[in-house]
Amino acid sequence: MGTIRENLQLILRSLPEKPGVYRFLDEHGTIIYVGKAKKLKRRVSSYFNKEHDSAKVRVLVSKIRDIQTTVVDTEWEALLLENSMIKEYKPRYNIMLKDDKSYPWIAVSREEYPRIFATRQPDASKMQLFGPYSSVKTMNVLLDTINEMFPLRTCRRLVQNDRPCMQYQLKRCAAPCCGLITREQYQRNIAQAIDIVKGRRQEVIHSLKEEMMSYAQAWEFERAAELKQRIAILENFIGKSVVVNPLLTDMDVFGMEEEEDCAYVSFLRIMRGAIVQAHTIEISNNIERDREETLWNGMLEISSRVGGLCTTVLVPFMPTWMPADWDLQVPKRGEKRRLVELAERNAHFYLLEKKKRQDLVNPERRSQRVLQSLKEALNMRTLPRHIECFDNSNTQGEAPVAAMICFIDGKPAKKEYRHFNIKTVVGADDFASMEEVVFRRYHRLLEEDKELPDLVVIDGGKGQLHAAYRAIQALHIEDRLMVVGIAKRLEDIYKVGDDLPVYIDKRSEAQKLLQQVRDEVHHFGITHHRKRRSKTSIHSVLDDAPGIGPTLKKRLLQKFKSVKGIKDASEAAIADIIGPKRAADLKLYLGEKLD
Repeated sequence: MGTIRENLQLILRSLPEKPGVYRFLDEHGTIIYVGKAKKLKRRVSSYFNKEHDSAKVRVLVSKIRDIQTTVVDTEWEALLLENSMIKEYKPRYNIMLKDDKSYPWIAVSREEYPRIFATRQPDASKMQLFGPYSSVKTMNVLLDTINEMFPLRTCRRLVQNDRPCMQYQLKRCAAPCCGLITREQYQRNIAQAIDIVKGRRQEVIHSLKEEMMSYAQAWEFERAAELKQRIAILENFIGKSVVVNPLLTDMDVFGMEEEEDCAYVSFLRIMRGAIVQAHTIEISNNIERDREETLWNGMLEISSRVGGLCTTVLVPFMPTWMPADWDLQVPKRGEKRRLVELAERNAHFYLLEKKKRQDLVNPERRSQRVLQSLKEALNMRTLPRHIECFDNSNTQGEAPVAAMICFIDGKPAKKEYRHFNIKTVVGADDFASMEEVVFRRYHRLLEEDKELPDLVVIDGGKGQLHAAYRAIQALHIEDRLMVVGIAKRLEDIYKVGDDLPVYIDKRSEAQKLLQQVRDEVHHFGITHHRKRRSKTSIHSVLDDAPGIGPTLKKRLLQKFKSVKGIKDASEAAIADIIGPKRAADLKLYLGEKLD
C-alpha cells in the first residue's frame, strides 16, 4: 500500500495548475471515476489531502491505483469532455444518467420516400429522431395529426408496383410505389410534417395557405380544398395544445428536484407560446456534486437527445458556466417564472411517480423510507418502528376517557389499541388525565416486561406534552424512548425542552405519518367517549327510585313522556299506574332529586 501511495504522490506533484479532466483507475486498470477541474493539481490533490465526510468518496479514494489527465483550454471544455467520457466509459462512481430507452421517439427514416413512425429503438444512423416523449398519448396524437394531414407511406419496404394498395384508396398514402406523387411533392410533405413535430406549426399553416391560394387562383379547386382540410386539421390540433402564452418566444425551460442520491431534471420546450415537448431524466449521483453541476449534466444530456437547445433557456438557478450561444435566464416573477415552476413540478411529480412504482413492487420499502425520514426529522437515535399515540376526551369534565393507538412499521397495530377510563382525576383536567394514562400504560408494560415504544406522540400542545413527560420521568424511562407533542391548531411538532416547534415539511411523508397517527387516535378515542357518554345519558333518576323496576319505569315514561312529566303529575294520576304506596314514595323521591 505504501508503494501505491508513493506512486500516486509522484503523479500528484506532476499535475499542472490548468483546466482539464482527470480519470481515476483501479487495480485492474478500469476507469472508476471521471472528473473535471478548473485547476487539475488542486482538485485531484484534494482527494488525498483531507478527510471526507462522504463514505462513498472514502471508498473511491481507497480503490484508486492510477490517475490519468487531459488538459484543455477552458473549464467549459473540461465540462464537455467530462460529459463525453462519462458516457463512453460509464465509471462506477460517477453521476450516471439513468437509461430511458423505453421512452418513445418520433422517427423519420432516411429513404428516398421517408416514413414517419414511433420507435423505442432509436438509431440516428438510420433515422432522423425527435423526442423522446414522456407521454405516449401526446406523441400518438401528434402522429395521428400528421397522418391525417399528409398521405405518407406506411409500408416498411417500398416496392415498385403497377397497382396501388388499399392505403391509397383510403387516401392515407400518395402511392409513391406507383409513381402517383413526385419525389419533390413527397419531400415537401415530409418537410412540413417535420416542421409540425418541431413546433413550427404556424409557419406550416402560413405556407399551406399560400399554396392553397395559388391553387385556387389556378382554378384547381379540388387541390385547394385538400389543403384547406389540412389547415383545419392542424388548427384543431393547435387548439388542443397546452398554450401558456402566445406572446412568449421560442425557449427551453428546465427544472430540477433533488433527493439524497438522485436528481431529476425536467425539460419543457416552448414554441410560439405552446408546450410542444416535455421530458424528465433521472441522474444518479454516486459521488457528491453541487447542484449546478448536476443541472448542467442534465441540460447537456437533454440537449444531445433533442438535437440542441433554443437560444433562450430558462433555469431555476444560474449554473457556473454559460455558453456563448445560450441566453440563460433565471426569472424571478411573471410568466417565465411560472414556466420554471411548472418544470420543477414536473420533476417533483416524476419523483413521486417513481416512488409509487417502487412502493407497488416493494411495499416495505415505503414504510422504511417514511420511518427513516421521521427519524431524521426528529433527530432520533433509533428508527421509530414502534409508535404509540395518546389522546384525552371529556365533555365538561363528564365521562373523562383517554385512548392509545399503536403503529408498527408505519402501519396500525389494532390489537394493541387501548381505552382508559380516568380513575384518579376529578373534573376536566386534561394535563393530569394525560399524566395518569401515560403512567398506567408504561408502568404496566414494565411490569409485564414488554417492549417499550420508540416514539410516543401526544395529541396536544406543550402542556399535554410535559404532563406525559412527567409520567415517563417517574418511571425512569426517559432515555429509552422519545416523546413529542402535536399541536392541534397548527399541527406543529414539539419536543420536550424546545421552545420552537420541530421543522418538518407539511407535505413530507414523515409529517403525513404523524398526522395519520394523530387522526387515528382521535377517531378511536372519540368513538369510545361517545359510547360511554351515551350510556351515562341513558341512565335515568328513575333507575334509583325505590320500588320502580324496568316494567314500571317503562309504563310511567309511556304515560308521562319524561321524568319531569312524572314529577309534575298528580299523585293520584301516578297511583293509577303503580299504586298509592309507590306513588307517594316516588313523589317524595323526585322532589328530593329534582328540586
